[in-house]
Amino acid sequence: MHSYMKTVVYSAHKFEQEYLVKANNHHHELIMLEVPLTEHTVSLAAGCKAVSVFVTDKGSAEVIYKLAELGIHFITLRSAGYNHIDLLVARKMNIRIARVPAYSPYAVAEHAVALMLALNRRLVHAHNRINELNFSLNGLTGFDMNGKIAGVIGTGQIGSVVVKILHGFGCKIIAHDAIENDTLKKDFGVEYVDSKTLYNQADVITLHVPLNEETKYIINKDSIRCMKPGVMLINTSRGALVNTKEVIDALKSGHVGYLGMDVYEEEEGLFFEDHSQDILQDDMIARLMSFRNVLITSHQAFLTDTALKNIADTTIYNLDCFEKEIVSGNELDTL
Repeated sequence: MHSYMKTVVYSAHKFEQEYLVKANNHHHELIMLEVPLTEHTVSLAAGCKAVSVFVTDKGSAEVIYKLAELGIHFITLRSAGYNHIDLLVARKMNIRIARVPAYSPYAVAEHAVALMLALNRRLVHAHNRINELNFSLNGLTGFDMNGKIAGVIGTGQIGSVVVKILHGFGCKIIAHDAIENDTLKKDFGVEYVDSKTLYNQADVITLHVPLNEETKYIINKDSIRCMKPGVMLINTSRGALVNTKEVIDALKSGHVGYLGMDVYEEEEGLFFEDHSQDILQDDMIARLMSFRNVLITSHQAFLTDTALKNIADTTIYNLDCFEKEIVSGNELDTL
């Protein structure tokens, strides 16, 4: 008898569906839903054994309890991060969870550096000028990355790739992480320092840490006060690493010279959707959009063909493992 895992795929975006279908190869019954997982949509998982969720889906205690009531035994995350899932309640309800621990650190790292270069060389403004037949170079002066001090907060898989790229530009690299990477120190001259020293010295600061109680709002008025005037901040990790209101104050004063962000604390219901016909309700993102030295992308750092293939392959592999009841500690990276 053919065995498969009947699975609701929540927040199934058009850009990922073809990768999931190809990776699945008709094995599992995938029910693709463009709606997100919330307490209002959880009932759509009735009759299934598993759900697949995106980084913007809600895995609150209330949702987990309802999933358990529906007979859901497995959740496979199409993300590396899992701060949107109540793991304690899931464990209590015997719901097993697997994630995609690494899909492409290069995708996110390269996007972080792309934000740096686009801000530095004012590429968006230059392009807009050309479209208006304005070929003047006034106001477009950037700086050489070579010789600048780059501060990398978090030197895990993504942060390590950022280090390698910035080393290629000729940056001096300082880093802050609870775990020091000896290879980065040896091969790229990375100097590990405390956070205050990093803030004091870095011309560019880029964030590559997970969001938890210790890292929430690590960029705030106090840390900004320690930074060089005109510092460049880059965030491609999680929006709540940054206190947005206090960064806006620093942008207004000129203390923060550039801000590149691919994530936003209040991105739920905003990012990944087309709101071009709507009235923007978020005053904070509207204020950020008004700065010429701010560059915002809509959580697209991961969005490469390599990453999408890897996410899909791992998601289907996790369903295969759930189907075979492979337990944590064997082949499956469960949480």
